[in-house]
Amino acid sequence: MIELKVERMTCGSCAAKVRAAVIEVTPNARMEIEIATGTLRVEGEADEARIRTAIEQAGYGIA
Repeated sequence: MIELKVERMTCGSCAAKVRAAVIEVTPNARMEIEIATGTLRVEGEADEARIRTAIEQAGYGIA
């Protein structure tokens, strides 16, 4: 499991953008997003470097 703290993810719209970005690089992975803590968890076959890049390209940072 990959767990990342996503910076500037503060609302449902932000979470939807992060989810869409991650789905692009890991379409079959299971994902959980907690807006209150800014936490993203991804389970399954997932490449952390690709996930980080996708999130950053969507305009968010990783703590």
